[in-house]
Order: sequence, then C-alpha cells, then structure tokens
Amino acid sequence: MKPAYLHDLDFPQELWRPFAENRAHIRCSPGFLIYLQGTEATCFYYLKEGRVKSYIQSAEGAERVLHIYQTGSLFGEASFFDGLPRVSSAVALTPCLLVPIDRELVTREIAQNPELAMAMLNYLARTVRLLSQQVDQMAFRPARWRVAHYLLTHNTKGCSVRCTQEEIADSVSVSRITVSRILSDFSREGLISQGYRELALLDLPGLECVCSDI
Repeated sequence: MKPAYLHDLDFPQELWRPFAENRAHIRCSPGFLIYLQGTEATCFYYLKEGRVKSYIQSAEGAERVLHIYQTGSLFGEASFFDGLPRVSSAVALTPCLLVPIDRELVTREIAQNPELAMAMLNYLARTVRLLSQQVDQMAFRPARWRVAHYLLTHNTKGCSVRCTQEEIADSVSVSRITVSRILSDFSREGLISQGYRELALLDLPGLECVCSDI
C-alpha cells in the first residue's frame, strides 16, 4: 500500500486497451503539439507508446507542468467530458503512438463494458486529487520534499525514472540548479544513482522518509 501522500494515475495499462483495439493510431515525433490550451476538446487520447507532457501557460508565456503521462495512460479527458475549452496543452516528449477517442467510441465501449464507466470516474477523481496535491506542494512543501515525491510517483516497475532535470524542475516549480543540487545530495546519501536521462531509485524507503519527515 502506498503512503498517504502518494497519489498518481497508476491505473493498470490493460484497463484502457478496449479503447485502442482495432483503432488506427497517430504517430508523432518529440515536440509535436497534441492539443492547445483554450481549444475545443473533440476527443481525448490513449497513449499507446511514449511519454507526453501536460502543461498550462500564462498570458506572459510562463509554463507550469501538470503531469508527465507514460505508456498506457489516458489524457485530455476532463475537457472532453465537461464540454469546456481545454485548460492545458499537451506535447510529445518522445516518439509517441496516440489513439484518439471520440464520443462515438467511448459510448460504444462503455455500453459493451459498463465497468469502464466506473473506472473512468475513478480516473477523473484521481486527476482532481493529483492537481490538489500539486497545489499543496507549491504552497507548503520544501524543494527537497517535492523532488523526492516526484521520483516516487514517477518510478517504473524497475525502480527508475526516465526524465531530465529540466522536466523535474518544471513539474515541481523549482529551478534546475536546485534540482541538480538535490539530486546530487540524494546520490551522496545512497538514495539514487544518476545516468543519462534516467535516475535509478536505490532506496525507496529512504526517499519515502524524505517525504514523511517533513
């Protein structure tokens, strides 16, 4: 069981596969803008392969990362369901395969598998909790806690996190220099080891203590 402070969108990848079966996918390269903040949401997406960044941007151009989606995730669903303009933008971080999910498809799949409706409600509720958690981090938590929490909530089954220091900095609202310093501290403490665009998490209980002790 995860500690109470850890909440992410870690739904089983196979849960959303009915949306992707027998559907043509879109192939996009890194940097491809999937959708733009303020536009109409005619569909949402199943991320069949790759990594996608969701972010919001101020009128002055300042950017705040909301989430990094991994293979097997859904994204862009909130505005699709409430019928209002998108509150965020999404861009491919790596080569991606995306399956667009329109209203006809989601209606048909839920009719065939009603459990998908409850799963979707759980997913939307988890998204709200995740955003609330980010507000808590920005308002009350020190940088060391934020970085440790990011690593814990983005680790894969192999206990590693594929990311850059810039991605962590954008996600937790601290400078890249601060992230670099904290990661170096974690390395000296034996909590992680650093590689090219990847961090190995060597001591998960130790990282959890960083969060629980603050």
